[in-house]
Amino acid sequence: MYILGLTGGIGSGKTTVAKLFEKKGVPVYYADDQAKILMQTHKELTEKIKKLFGENAYTNDKLNTKYIGGIVFKNPDKLKQLEALVHPVVIKDFHKWVANQKADYVIMENAILHKSGMDHLVDDVILVQSDIEKRWRRVMERDAMDKKMVLDRIKNQDNFDKLLKKSKYIINNDFSLDFLAKKVNELDLKVKNMLNKR
Repeated sequence: MYILGLTGGIGSGKTTVAKLFEKKGVPVYYADDQAKILMQTHKELTEKIKKLFGENAYTNDKLNTKYIGGIVFKNPDKLKQLEALVHPVVIKDFHKWVANQKADYVIMENAILHKSGMDHLVDDVILVQSDIEKRWRRVMERDAMDKKMVLDRIKNQDNFDKLLKKSKYIINNDFSLDFLAKKVNELDLKVKNMLNKR
């Protein structure tokens, strides 16, 4: 099974690109969303998170993201410890998901593909890129965050030049949705042609 990683900075339009691939029948594994679900439902993982952050990590059996976020944002060591608990569970879940797919190829959408070490699970990487101003405007509209908060998050993410070097395919998301759909369509055909020649 050919596996493509799909990544890009906050507000670049990763999810929009992923949804366009899904419309073409390509199965997409949303690693960030799945991590949140597993933190909520995976019994062994929830116990470890409680041990790391205390009982306040969950309120009425629901993950207390505000409480945990408040800790990890100020404490990089705690963030590393949390990631060390969550990433192996997500990787195991991803392998299980891939085993159930029947498509020519699949995509793993992951904002921190390289940072999480999950880049070794994929064959090639698609990078979604977009102008920084467009990115912070999108995030401000979507998440009701102020400009400084968004720019801080952008600064904290992977180095763009490094991402560029590690990516086989680049999709630019600075134009219309129709333009983006056209680029996804072109890449889908390119991948299928490449797989047919194997």
